[in-house]
Amino acid sequence: MQLNKIPATIVTGFLGSGKTTLLSNILKQAAGKRIAVIVNEFGELDIDADLLRSCPLECDDEQGAVVAGEDGIYELANGCICCTVEEEFLPVMEQLVARRDDIDHILIETSGLALPKPLVQAFNWPDIKQHCTVDAVITVIDGPAVAAGRFASDADKVQAQRLADESLDHDPSLQELLDDQLSAADLVVISKNDLLSDEQRQRVQAVAQARLPASVKTCYVSHGEASLDALIGVEAAAEQRIDSVHTHHDHHHDHGEHHEHAHDHFDSFVISLGEVDSDKLQAILRSLLSEHNIFRAKGFAALPNKPMRQVLQAVGERLDVHFDRLWLPTEQRRSQLVFIGKGIEEEKIKQALMGAEIQLVSA
Repeated sequence: MQLNKIPATIVTGFLGSGKTTLLSNILKQAAGKRIAVIVNEFGELDIDADLLRSCPLECDDEQGAVVAGEDGIYELANGCICCTVEEEFLPVMEQLVARRDDIDHILIETSGLALPKPLVQAFNWPDIKQHCTVDAVITVIDGPAVAAGRFASDADKVQAQRLADESLDHDPSLQELLDDQLSAADLVVISKNDLLSDEQRQRVQAVAQARLPASVKTCYVSHGEASLDALIGVEAAAEQRIDSVHTHHDHHHDHGEHHEHAHDHFDSFVISLGEVDSDKLQAILRSLLSEHNIFRAKGFAALPNKPMRQVLQAVGERLDVHFDRLWLPTEQRRSQLVFIGKGIEEEKIKQALMGAEIQLVSA
């Protein structure tokens, strides 16, 4: 690896596997490193970028100040830069290359259904290759889901919807997607270790070993907490070997099969509300998760008379809630939740959530 190149870490994994949590913990350990963050999560662009821009609880208020830059780039006082992109990866990378003297490392969070290979191949684009290298591709897998043979939370629902869709000549199974995400990995992070028994851990390890060469290491983490040294500084230069990685996706292209990408068949929308009653919101969310085909819900809530913002993350029917940071004086106190699912109706979801909204009493 050329020392003058900016190292980039690509974090991939299914919806709900723990990618954003892992990246948040990396940023908390950055210790002054100037890190650019590219978030490319289908349906979660603004939410994930906003969560990653949050400063740790122990930081000073000034470190959490966000200064908006040009073209969707945000620069934080602590040196982080967040970019939200959909299909504009190369233009964003070109912008970062132009600012390379101000950047020590690049972190990229991919879509939960994205294949890392095309992204890694983009680092061979001449204008990018000259200045950047892929330090490592980190694939995050949901330990409890893999131990249960589902590969991802609510995998049965996802697969049933795929099989029921007669318009698809080929739509990759979750197992194929997992294989393809693992095939590009330089390091595999198995999340939610605290929820695994010894027997389940052995099952997960067997799945990983069957799909990985011995040179690719695995590590188990709880709550996204992993040593920065284990994640950054791998120096894999993954772009140099990526063309030799053959995926299920390549196989279907080679055989001329027409197919559409899995993320094209998901419904996604963001619901915005004012201040809400936390208990009511959580009760409504749990009801919605059990009654509707919701794969993922994530966002934050503004609670009356609470100085801190509440974060809510749901995978399947599991809902996690915590406070992440103080509301900034310049921020509008509002609640925002993104939903990803199949056959879910925005208006029905919004009407239900409005039952948790605090109604202002006029004088």
